[in-house]
Amino acid sequence: MADPIILASSSEIRATLLRNAGVPFTTEKPRVDEEMIRASLEAEKASPRDIADFLAEAKARKVSLKANGALVIGCDQVLDFDGTVMSKPADLSECLAQLTALRGKTHRLLSAAVIYKDGEPLWRHVGVVRLTMREFSDDYLSDYVVRNWESVRWSVGGYKLEEEGVRLMSRIEGDYFNVLGLPMIELLNYLTVRGALPA
Repeated sequence: MADPIILASSSEIRATLLRNAGVPFTTEKPRVDEEMIRASLEAEKASPRDIADFLAEAKARKVSLKANGALVIGCDQVLDFDGTVMSKPADLSECLAQLTALRGKTHRLLSAAVIYKDGEPLWRHVGVVRLTMREFSDDYLSDYVVRNWESVRWSVGGYKLEEEGVRLMSRIEGDYFNVLGLPMIELLNYLTVRGALPA
């Protein structure tokens, strides 16, 4: 019998991706203090890649400690803009400021996934996508933020590529699943090789 799979996340898009791929799983919110961990790592000058990986690992480890025998998937996504990590915007004005800073420039999204079982790490991967935003007008940007705030407030950088945020981009280099916050191809390959999914 295959190990049960738990997604240590409250992300709707990650759950949808797994569900659409036919992965049997349950979800559990990891209850880790992401802001405190992120601030500590940034104070230590950790790289954006290491921040994404550490946060994904913290979530997987936390849920794994009380989920005997389950494969627990922890995930995190970080936006790296010239070495600076951008978080989810706190309010409309911060969202506007983030998107203004990104306008006409290239940034990276790093999507980390880590699998734990019984408190031990089994697998990890960090997918990277480079995105370039187009030059858009201040009027369009203001309208975009107001119209989409309830959705984008939960997204690093203040946009969702699977929604109107795609109109902000002029170029995307990399795997679309990584833009959505989950390195699906690598994750599914691992789960299949491990026998958690039928081959």
